[in-house]
Amino acid sequence: MRRILLACLILFGCAPDRPDLPADATRPLDLTLENIYGSRGRAGASVISPDGRHVAVSATGSEGSGIYLVPTGAAANGERPDAIGAIGIPGTVRVSGSSSATATFWTRGSSPSWFPDSDRIVFRRGGDLWTIAVGSSEAVQLTDDEHDERAPRVSPDGRRVAFYSGRSGHQDIWVVVADASTDANGSAAPVQVTFDAFAPDDFRWAPAWAPDSRRIAYISNAADYWHDDVWVVDTETLEARQVSRTLMASTEPAWSPDGTKIALLGTHKDGYWYEDLADIFVLDPAAGTERTVEMQIHATDWLHRLRIFWSGDGERILFPYHERGDFDLWSVPVAGGVATRVTNMGGSLGSLSASAGAELFAFTRATPTRGSDVDIIAAAGGPLRRLTHFAATWNTVVAPLEVSFRSYDGLYIQGFLYMPPGHQPGDRHPALVQVHGGGTNSYLRGENLFEQYLASKGYVVLAVNYRGGSGFGREFQDLGINDWANGQARDAAAAGEFLRTQDYVNGKVGIYGYSYGGITTMAAIARVPGVFDAAVPMAGIYDFGDAYTNADRIGRIFIRTGHSGSPGERPDTYAVSNTLARIANIDTPLLIMHGELDVRAPYRQFEIAVAELERHGKVFEGRSYPGETHGLSAAARIDMYRRAEEFFGRMLRGEG
Repeated sequence: MRRILLACLILFGCAPDRPDLPADATRPLDLTLENIYGSRGRAGASVISPDGRHVAVSATGSEGSGIYLVPTGAAANGERPDAIGAIGIPGTVRVSGSSSATATFWTRGSSPSWFPDSDRIVFRRGGDLWTIAVGSSEAVQLTDDEHDERAPRVSPDGRRVAFYSGRSGHQDIWVVVADASTDANGSAAPVQVTFDAFAPDDFRWAPAWAPDSRRIAYISNAADYWHDDVWVVDTETLEARQVSRTLMASTEPAWSPDGTKIALLGTHKDGYWYEDLADIFVLDPAAGTERTVEMQIHATDWLHRLRIFWSGDGERILFPYHERGDFDLWSVPVAGGVATRVTNMGGSLGSLSASAGAELFAFTRATPTRGSDVDIIAAAGGPLRRLTHFAATWNTVVAPLEVSFRSYDGLYIQGFLYMPPGHQPGDRHPALVQVHGGGTNSYLRGENLFEQYLASKGYVVLAVNYRGGSGFGREFQDLGINDWANGQARDAAAAGEFLRTQDYVNGKVGIYGYSYGGITTMAAIARVPGVFDAAVPMAGIYDFGDAYTNADRIGRIFIRTGHSGSPGERPDTYAVSNTLARIANIDTPLLIMHGELDVRAPYRQFEIAVAELERHGKVFEGRSYPGETHGLSAAARIDMYRRAEEFFGRMLRGEG
């Protein structure tokens, strides 16, 4: 179980427990694969304290990997942010200074969660829970067992900590007292409060305490394996009940300040399981009602990582929204209406947190030329302020050009074009098309270092946001429904054809991608032969009907909803997405790679694809990675991308 959770942490960008020292953060690094995927400076999840005075950041900094404590300066004028007016009133939070704050290494661990008095945090270390006070370097162990605890959340009264664990055979919520000396029995043994709440291989959620410190809202599939519903459990009586019926949850629940309502992001069960363009739902557990907040845009959960927040007066909901590769924070009345933008920052988001009354926000954010660091902004408005400088800097990183190109059916597709540093008019280079993972996600205007690396090696790289992805409106995302790996692959091929017409390309074009990018890479060379001179599909699915039988739960839901049913129910739709049946069309040399413990894109997909490539006598190379899941280790990732680079060097440059 600990191994699975480690893979989950790698996928979601949490800092590891070990204090590996990064390279000198003050010295720009060379763009090498070892530097990119090794232990370099960066901020992971950041959580602002309820009073807004500090941010706890899981980061790799000058003193190693762990949790750093960073003052915000929000209370420098003597006013407590949590004691002053409601959101939207100018001057409710004053943030002093314009430069970054001093980050102090606090403790080894990850997943910090604040106590309500902002005097300490609970966090994970080695699979157990610990607490540490502000101003102290001595952590106190809260749990000590052979099981894994994750996603700790402190009750509003500060007396108990709720967390998830798979020790019951399911992902269930357990509660432990925050201080053993306050327990009547003198024991801090965790108490189970949910039973068979969630699938054992699904680690997305965190518990959400109600303001009364008695009830917990959580996501459960107990009513239906295929559905993520909202439930509420009374932690004293252990009575649990389902409070949502029509929605498929996309984020953890958020209680209103008065404890009468629950808000979260989700999609309608009778519709498509969209990723990253969701509705805001408001539930009334007492009345048994649920409704969507009507507005002119949608909200973004970004792989179920981001959260939404209530304003201190309970009148508005603050939420993230992704558009054309950029994220910003938006606000909308709870009753519905016109949503308006709070920030104008752009870039990609790794985490988002708010002070107790949502007067101050902290973001872990990256841009094409700046790695992951923490920014803050007051809800009253104004400019964003960078709080930390954990992120490594690089010698040869340039901002990509945002471009569009016309696809096969006349639609224009967004792309990010990376040119080799020092390119001059008349220079001609081999080119690569990058296709992003996620399918219904998008390529972000963030720190995309492998594309930067390839550009530094003399390649032109075009990263494309093919149809079906988020950030371009619901209608654009709908283009992927029941058409997986088809129109999307043709968009990728159109990108290759576009590059061939450009005077900065030497006539050689390759394509690569990981996860859904691997899916699209293989699909493109099978559906539109003759476009690419080399292809590297990684960790892809090539027969969704087969993957449906052995993927993990999230993978199976994703496949089922993307095809509007099971393979038995929708054979014609699965025939559209089946690339394995089109292997005979391939005329592009390819390198196919996969982790042998992958269950999101099952490893069997690699095996059956290799068998078909061999049967048809195709030119290909294969590499699998024993012990590797869908979230590759750093060593496997370095090896995989080095092999990809060497393969493109041979096929597009004639090297070796």
